This record gives sequence, structure tokens and C-alpha cells, in this order.
Amino acid sequence: MDARKGNIYEILNGNKQFLLPVYQRYYSWNREQCERLWNDIVDMQRKGKAGHFVGSIVNIAEQAMPTGVQKFMIIDGQQRMTTLTLLLLALRNYAVKNPEDTTINARRIDNMLLKNEYESGDERYKLLLTETDRDILINLVEDKPIPDAKKSKLLDSYVFFAGKIADKELTPLEIYESIGKLQIVNITLERSIDDAQAIFESLNSTGKELSESDLIRNYVLMGLEPAEQTYVYEHFWRPMELLFVYETQDSIMDRFFRDYLTMKLTRIPKQNRVYEEFKLYHLNCEFGSIRELCQDLYSYAKYYTDMVFGRSDNKTLKALYKDINDLRMEVSYPFLLKVHNDHSEGIISESELLEIIHLCISYVFRRSICDIPTNSLNKTFATLRNEIRPNDYLNSIKAFFILRDDYKEFPDDNKFTTAFMTRDIYNMRSRNFILSHLENYDNKASIIIENYTIEHIMPQNSNLNAEWKEELGPNWREIQKTYLHTIGNLTLTAYNSEMSDHAFMVKMNMAGGFKESALKLNAYIVKQTEWNEDHIKERAHLLAEKAKIIWAYPTMTTAELARYQIIEKPAQRYSLDTYDINAFTKMLFKALDRRILNLSPNVKREFKKLYIAYKLDTNFADIVIQKQRLRISVNMKFYDIFDPNHICRDITGLGRWGNGDVELFLEHVSDVDQVMEIIEQSYRSQADE
Repeated sequence: MDARKGNIYEILNGNKQFLLPVYQRYYSWNREQCERLWNDIVDMQRKGKAGHFVGSIVNIAEQAMPTGVQKFMIIDGQQRMTTLTLLLLALRNYAVKNPEDTTINARRIDNMLLKNEYESGDERYKLLLTETDRDILINLVEDKPIPDAKKSKLLDSYVFFAGKIADKELTPLEIYESIGKLQIVNITLERSIDDAQAIFESLNSTGKELSESDLIRNYVLMGLEPAEQTYVYEHFWRPMELLFVYETQDSIMDRFFRDYLTMKLTRIPKQNRVYEEFKLYHLNCEFGSIRELCQDLYSYAKYYTDMVFGRSDNKTLKALYKDINDLRMEVSYPFLLKVHNDHSEGIISESELLEIIHLCISYVFRRSICDIPTNSLNKTFATLRNEIRPNDYLNSIKAFFILRDDYKEFPDDNKFTTAFMTRDIYNMRSRNFILSHLENYDNKASIIIENYTIEHIMPQNSNLNAEWKEELGPNWREIQKTYLHTIGNLTLTAYNSEMSDHAFMVKMNMAGGFKESALKLNAYIVKQTEWNEDHIKERAHLLAEKAKIIWAYPTMTTAELARYQIIEKPAQRYSLDTYDINAFTKMLFKALDRRILNLSPNVKREFKKLYIAYKLDTNFADIVIQKQRLRISVNMKFYDIFDPNHICRDITGLGRWGNGDVELFLEHVSDVDQVMEIIEQSYRSQADE
């Protein structure tokens, strides 16, 4: 390894070329990073600083040739180096367009810092990027036109710097001098000696941090032989990247890798450990080569991007993808990846695929209407594949949902319709989703809901006019408060402002009023001559019956369901009196028990033979009652616990009643708060997964 401090002029000077390996990410600096670099340049010049450190560039020297261009493969620092090249390009072009300003030598920048003057072909360029970025940078260097529709962060950054130079915040000469003061450590590795991957991972870039997908790409491709690297990149990795929309590629690819691992492992990797989890998965996965792994990733990325971006030639499937996105059902992706792959492999039919997706949508939607907390959904979908019976695929999924009677429940028709009729729909994020489905269900003349606004039939104005007060009766204020935002009082119109707070029959008969509406949502309304509590309730009931069909509950025959019902033997029942408890420990227990149960209505308490368990999916805390204190086991790794009061003990590998590697004690009621701080960490680790 050879590390030298210098500047961009020293690094680029000479017959050199810096190339990027195929696996390097595209240029990705945004305005934020360019602004920071520019501010550093301005600050350095204004304060007369001798220099400013901007980071390192790490490269591998290719075999030196007696003549020609010495080539270096950049491992880290391409974003920084590309950005400085764009700034130099903007300076050169300023000098070309302003020949009267003799402080900047355009030819010097061109022939020493952007091009190898006496070379031809690709070797003519100091910096050679990958794929589309390569063509755009070459066109900029050669001052060739670039199509206006072309989207590129290279172009965005170039335009930013050209604008800054034109603003004359600094003179062009000051900018040129300041670029030379930017200090860079240029690290050159020897391919046969230095571990490029280890060095890459240890670098702490001061530019834009590498995303999880960047790290995974480099890990997968960096260690391959050049020919295999190119093959895997061109046949699998690059086509996979192109599935993702350019503007959001990094963030959605990061989500994809996390959901892919969740699907494979049936557990959810922590958000900041996806790369580490991927490396562990790769070491233990079913694939014999990187090529096979990347082929699998490519297949699942197709399913994933179809869902995320709503891509399908099948109109029904495309509509279901839209529903998934409208409901923000990202938690379902790991399970649906598995289902899509099984359909691709012929394990389930297309109609079964559609029914399973619709079932998942109904499950998530019904729970939201019934106001069931959503924090358990990700774990439900992460582990749902474990419930699948390949020889009875669809029914096994239906049975799972039907037999839930805990916080994972699929609300039945009774619970759903009751909640649907009384819920404040207007203030739900999904209100347009609800109204558009109610209108468009079994409707050949479907509408685009964005062309309409939501109308409160009984107005929102808290000071209703005399006609409304008379129509609603003496309890008008209570009726308005109870039913205003419920589904029975909501509809769609293109004449919201015209309807305003007018009386019901005015809204009915006005131009564009209910009577002229062809919307199915208004079919009940147009038959009425007044609008009161009874009409709101009756219409709500009719719409709830329709909703029950649209977002259907799974159906199975008694015989089909019986195969999935477990007949449990009567278990011995335990209670607090089972344990050797006295008045003091009972007081301690009641104080702690109340606090744990108050964490969430989803917390379940079970009296076991030897301890009391508190659980969501699994135990997060267990209490053993001792003579003068309570011993608490917390189901976490000891190193994951934040314990500022040093009340926890590491019992990893020791035999104890209860679950987990953390033990602590409650000896005084006054210590409940600090004990709960530990228990809450275990609760949150389960609830947030």
C-alpha cells in the first residue's frame, strides 16, 4: 500500500487513467453534497486557510506498461473524484465562453486534468465511469450535446457548479486555486498483496455514505475474477438495478434486500445490519456460486419491483398492486415474494396468486378499520410462509387467518361491519381508497377519484343552519358529533364548494346536485327527501354490507378447517396462588404486573408452573417469585441491553427459569421505574420487529 497526501491536480497530472469497476455504484451525489463541497471551498478562500481535507481516493494500480497510459482501478472515492472533475469541467467551459478572462487556462484544464492529450479512444480520458455515466461524462468533456430529457445526477451537479461560477461568489481564479488546496490522501494498493474488500469496508467516507445495497453489490462482485465479474454484472446485477426507478433506486433496493432476507430467513434483519446479515446468509445459503445467488436475487427483484411500481399486463394483478401501495402494505412484501415465486414455479395457479394477494389486502384493511395496532404485522408476514402446506397451499393460508384469536386476528364480518359503520373514515389516510372502491366495485363505468372531492352530506359547520337543525331534531349537536365523519354521511361530488352548508333538498336539486349524480355512492341518497340520523345509519349499513364483500373474510368449509384445528388437551391451570408468595412479594408483583400489562393491550400474561410469562409473539419478560424479591428474566442478548443503572446480570449459558440472557431483581417498589426501563427494551424489540 502506498498512501500519499496531495491534491486533485497532482493525482490527475501525467499520462494516467482512473477507471471504475463494473460493480461500482453510479454517480450519486445530490445537491446537498455538492453544496457542502462548495461551502468548504468558499470558507477556505474567505478565511485564507492553507488547505482543507476532503477525504481519500483508494485505487489499485493495474500492471504498468512501458509506454501508454498508466491505469488505476478506483475502489473508493469515485464520488469525490467525479465531483471535482465536474467542477473542473464547469471552470473550463467558463473559460472557453469568456476568453477575455485570462486568469483561467481552458487548454491546460482540458489537456492536463480532463484528457490525456496524445491518446485516442477511451484512453483519451482521465476518468472513465461505468455504463450511462460514462457516455454522459465523455459528452461533457467533449462538449457534445446531451438530450434534454436525459436524467442524471452528473448533469445536475455540473449545472450546480456552472451556476455557482456564474454567480461570481468567488472569482474563477480563486476557485481554481481553492481546488488545489483541497487535500486528498491517494491510496494505491497492490492487487497481489492488499485485501481490497477489507480496506473498502473499513473506510469512513466523508461524502455520501454507501447504502446497504452498495455494500452488498461490492461484496458480491469485488471478489470475482474479472471475466466472471463482468458476466454476473451484465447478466444479473445490472438488469436487476434497471428494474428500480432511478430517483429512488438506493432506498428501494435497500428495502428489497431487507425483505429478501426476511423472506429467506423468516425473521427481520435490523435496519442497520442488512449488509452484515446478507454476508452471513451468503455463507450459509443454498447456492453453490455467486452466479446462482445473483440469478435468484434478479428473479425476486422482478416480483418486488412489479409490486412496488405496479407493473403487470394482468389488469386484476395491476389493480391489486395499486391497492397494496395505497394501503402502504410494505410489511407484506416478504411473504408476497414467496407467493410470487411459487406461482412462477407452477406450485400455485394465477387465480390462487390473486386470491392470496386479495386476502392479504383484506386482512390489513379490516385491521385498520377495527383500529388494531399495526406493529405486529411485519412479524406476521415475516413468518407466514411457515404456515404454508404445499399440498393445500391456499387453504393453509386461509386457515391461519381464520384461526387467529389473538392480536394477529383477521376481524370477522361482525367486528368489521360494526367498526366500518362507526369509524371516523374522513380522517383516515385511506379515505379515498375506501370511497373509490365502494364506488367502483362491480361498476363498468369506474371513476378516477382525484376528479372528485369528499362531501359531508350533513355539513361540518358546527353552527348548522335552521333547516338542518330542524331536520336532525333537538339532538342535532350530538348527531353531528357522532356521525359527521362516518361512512354513512360521506360521498363524492364535483360540486363541493357549491353545495357548501346548504339544506339537504337544496343539495339534492341544485345544478350538479345529488339528483343529477350518476355515482353509485349516491344511489341511496337520491331516493331520500330528508337527511337525519336514521338515514345516515341505514346508508352506513348498506355500504358496510358492500365493504364486507369487497374486503372479504376467508371462507372454508367445516371439514377443510378441521384439518388445521389443534385439539388441545386441557392444560393444568396456574394462578398467582400457585407460587410461594407472601404479602410483600405480592405487593411487588402487583406493582410490576400492572406496569407491564399497561405497555399494550396486546401483552398477554400466562401463569406457568415455575414463573409468570409476559409475551407478544414470544416471551419478552418472565417473573420468578422468590422469598423477598422478584427475579426477572428479560428475553434479550446481554450486549443489546442499555443499562445505565447497572442492575442487569449476564446469565448467558447459565440454567435459569425463564427466557433470555439478562437477569435483574425487584426488591423495593421504589425500583419499579428502573426495572421497567429494562423490560420495555425487550418489549419494544419484539413490538418493533
